[in-house]
Amino acid sequence: MLNLSPPRWVARLVPGITWHIPNCANEVYLTFDDGPTAAVTPWVLAELSARGVKATFFCLGRNAERYPDIMAQIRAGGHAVGNHTYSHLKGFATPTADYYHDAALANTFLHASLFRPPYGRITVDQMRMLSARYRVVLWSLLSMDYSRHVTPARCLQFVTRHVQSGDVIVFHDSLKAERNLRYALPRALDWMLANGYSFATLAEAAPVGILTPALLHP
Repeated sequence: MLNLSPPRWVARLVPGITWHIPNCANEVYLTFDDGPTAAVTPWVLAELSARGVKATFFCLGRNAERYPDIMAQIRAGGHAVGNHTYSHLKGFATPTADYYHDAALANTFLHASLFRPPYGRITVDQMRMLSARYRVVLWSLLSMDYSRHVTPARCLQFVTRHVQSGDVIVFHDSLKAERNLRYALPRALDWMLANGYSFATLAEAAPVGILTPALLHP
């Protein structure tokens, strides 16, 4: 099983990547990757709105181009938007110039100052180029909602058993994650709210914390 959180010692190795935002307010940072999708994102927005929760959506440019109305709903709900490339590229398998231009194409639809590399995979050269334009964000807690080998109940447990103040939590508003997400998200939100956690967007948070690009997810 893949680690849900990075070891703390890695934080000194690669400067410039936000992964965890320490605070004393039990504040966490909910994020969603790979949307928007017509079947999932509006439901996510409704669940967040019902609880007054704000989140950050790392969107694919090709999906933002296809669903401008859902992008407008994300922004109207007070959520932050991040760039997740146009084509969901694998950084380790893509030349730096091509990777940068794909992200730039995505940003014509996203207008974002935040960036998250798909799969968590980014090279040093790609990081150097992108960090001049974006605040690069990975995560400190992975819900594993995308995994076909993880049950919905287990997905929920990954969050409720491991969440800590300052965590950047990853879910996916995608068809691949839909089964686990529809079960785990509302229950995780209710559990965290009942246990004193609050939520903020990454746009509101100070850029603290770094992470190596070695913690990957499919």
